[in-house]
Amino acid sequence: MAINKVEICGVNTSRLPILTDGEKEDLFRKIKAGDREAREHYIQGNLRLVLSIIRRFQSSNENADDLFQIGCIGLIKAIDNFDTTLNVKFSTYAVPMIIGEIRRYLRDNHALRVSRSLRDTAYKAIYTRDCYLKEKLREPSLMELAEETGISKEDIVYALDAIQKPMSLYDPVYSEGGDTLYVMDQISDKKNREEKWVEDLSLQEAIRRLPNREKHIISLRFFQGKTQMEVASEIGISQAQVSRLEKSALKNMRNYLR
Repeated sequence: MAINKVEICGVNTSRLPILTDGEKEDLFRKIKAGDREAREHYIQGNLRLVLSIIRRFQSSNENADDLFQIGCIGLIKAIDNFDTTLNVKFSTYAVPMIIGEIRRYLRDNHALRVSRSLRDTAYKAIYTRDCYLKEKLREPSLMELAEETGISKEDIVYALDAIQKPMSLYDPVYSEGGDTLYVMDQISDKKNREEKWVEDLSLQEAIRRLPNREKHIISLRFFQGKTQMEVASEIGISQAQVSRLEKSALKNMRNYLR
């Protein structure tokens, strides 16, 4: 997600205004009086806040313009609902509103359908974690999160995992000097691990050492899946002979592989 560009959604981010505390108070008085121009000016003066928040979602791979627009919706909702008598900074009130709007967007546009109960559990855990971090200035442990929410550790882990966006095996996780490490490079392959590759090479060598007729029978029986009767018909010998040659071939292969 590219969010360092100068222009986003047609807005030149390098020219966004920065409001002083006095200007904010004055604009809010006008907004409460119904001044739409003041409202627009206040929105413009807080777009940098939206930009700083969407940086938190860089790993989501969502389009920066889309997240910026959604963040602006959260900003506008915060402006329309902010109570100046609460004696808190506007940004303190607006940040959770903007984050919540973006998270709802990501949830509703998730590639996988997740049940409502799982989503509710996950977002309750996330909200509790954010509040805990803000109050105690550290991330809560899983046990502490479970105690705060009243939800079991297992259910929290399951719910948080369920709302994660799927990752492509070809997503880069590290790059240095032109050598890129991808997700697939970090996943073990039990089916095609090195030991099996070595075993396959040994098996091929064992087959290669067989006489031509036995080698042909092994190929027909175990690589083409034919029955002994079908093999006998194809090479023009009896089924008993096929059985005898097959047993001999397998015995020779076992002896080699030992």
